[in-house]
Amino acid sequence: MDVDLVVPLKHPRAGKSRLRGAVAAHRHADLVLALACDTLAAVTSVARVRRVLVVTAEPAALSDLAGLGVELVPEPSDGGLNAALRYGEQLLRADAPPGVVGALQADLPALRAVDLEQALTEAAGRRAVVVDRQGTGTTLLLSAPGEPLDPQFGEGSAARHTASGAVPLKRELPSLRSDVDTEDDLRHAASLGLGKRTAALYPAGQAQKR
Repeated sequence: MDVDLVVPLKHPRAGKSRLRGAVAAHRHADLVLALACDTLAAVTSVARVRRVLVVTAEPAALSDLAGLGVELVPEPSDGGLNAALRYGEQLLRADAPPGVVGALQADLPALRAVDLEQALTEAAGRRAVVVDRQGTGTTLLLSAPGEPLDPQFGEGSAARHTASGAVPLKRELPSLRSDVDTEDDLRHAASLGLGKRTAALYPAGQAQKR
């Protein structure tokens, strides 16, 4: 079954505070945007992904995403991350009520289409969660067809999503589990192979990979 994805994204200047210092200060926003661009380039290459809705406070600041085949919508004025995801889900459900909706993080610069495809296959129409490599966070949450996504992102989200009935996927899915919050995370993603936008800004990772 095809899936529609909601991807939340802060303004690049404000995002990824724990990643500051990985590149020169004046390139931090460029790096945050590069993470998102590489994530979305991989996502939109997956045939089973029907729509990708990027929910953000400032759509006009993300013009670099326009050529990737995604839709940009302004997030609600308050409510935080989970409210933004529920809003995106509501918009997608208006178009396809019985469909599968997913929430995907925008910081997966090593993402490979095959890992996302395998996650969708393993989920097999169940509400499912992909836990990050540290075992505490969530990189992808999928609804069952026509059923609520029920996002519970934040610290310890993997346990909350599992407790609420989402099935943890068991396949290895290394690139889908490797979200980036710190430079250590970025180095790990580089060991898997960064997308071209991130690699151009983080040559240290390419040196490590060699």
